[in-house]
Amino acid sequence: MKKVLHFIDIVSEWTGRIFSWMIVVLTLLVVLEVVLRRFFGRPTIWNFEVTKQLYAFHFMIVSAYALLWKAHVAIDIIYERLSQKTKAICDVITYIIFFFPFLSVWLYQGIKYAARSWAIYETSWSVFGPPLYPIKTVIPVTAFLLLIQGIAIFIRKLDVVIRGGNSW
Repeated sequence: MKKVLHFIDIVSEWTGRIFSWMIVVLTLLVVLEVVLRRFFGRPTIWNFEVTKQLYAFHFMIVSAYALLWKAHVAIDIIYERLSQKTKAICDVITYIIFFFPFLSVWLYQGIKYAARSWAIYETSWSVFGPPLYPIKTVIPVTAFLLLIQGIAIFIRKLDVVIRGGNSW
């Protein structure tokens, strides 16, 4: 079991490490558009759509990495004062009530949403008109990555509740 959980952590870690570099590409594209628009008076028709999709991709695909490293927004005023076991109990309860139902719906609906987009080879309404089905496919992929990372965290927290001690 530890090997499976470790593998899930590695997938989240490397997904985050690799795709966090997308922000560099995104920054370069924004700078390019600003320079072309402001200094040369030659805005592009494609840059807005591409940067929007790259930002969406970046924001979504690194979310499992953020979950792994506890980088999502949290209010820790009370939580941080609790014992390890009490924190684990709170985590197990909240994962059952909120996390797993939300991610299950997200994954199911995301698959349907992406499948519809692929079925019609959906494109954007803009003049540039890039395909939307690749970015819409990232939605269920993100849900899946978050779900498996959440399962790994849940199993570790459940172990703390049952056996005590630190989670592995």
